[in-house]
Amino acid sequence: CKTLPPMHCLVISATAGEIAPFLTWYREAPAIFRPAGTIDVLISGVGLTATTFHLGKQLRTRRPDLVIQAGIAGSFERKWAPGTVVAVKQDAIADEGVIEKSRFRSIFDLGLTGKNQPPYKNGWLMNTGKDLLKRTGLKLVKGISVNQVTVAPAAIHRYKAQFGPVTESMEGAALHYVCLMENIPFLQIRGISNYIGERDKKKWKMDMAITNLNRELIRLLEIL
Repeated sequence: CKTLPPMHCLVISATAGEIAPFLTWYREAPAIFRPAGTIDVLISGVGLTATTFHLGKQLRTRRPDLVIQAGIAGSFERKWAPGTVVAVKQDAIADEGVIEKSRFRSIFDLGLTGKNQPPYKNGWLMNTGKDLLKRTGLKLVKGISVNQVTVAPAAIHRYKAQFGPVTESMEGAALHYVCLMENIPFLQIRGISNYIGERDKKKWKMDMAITNLNRELIRLLEIL
């Protein structure tokens, strides 16, 4: 990562496939074309639990100056077409709570934690690095994280009404939570591969999302 002084970056992804083009570039690019500083890579595994554990363990081993999480995501909004790459400015665990009398109640509704109890801010896990987000040059969006891919129309409606999200992932909120608690700057970037609720995977644009995601990841590592 090019900055003064050179920084140590941690690139994290749920699967190696999501950042395969970056890994090839980093292995094969001549040193003169690589970012200044150092880069570690962490493949966390899928889901909030795996991400929290492996990211926390990695931070104890070597503390980075910046963490960049890169992965694909679904989009709730048709205006954010597959292939678009965005930066998530705030995230939330959307399915953390209970269903009582057909109504979902979050951990905040239940009084199990406060909406402004650190690291939360009004129930969100906010990326407070506004200058860093701005420097990405990417569109900034809200995201939610869930423990299973959302396909049910009722769940889609609830998430849209409650959170107004653009992206859905299974790891983003874990990144935000851990880095906020550890006071480490971070970015979450997502390549949109599909619309939420689209079950026909033939209509998903996985290859395009991964290609564009990795192009932006490499660009960010060269400029940040």
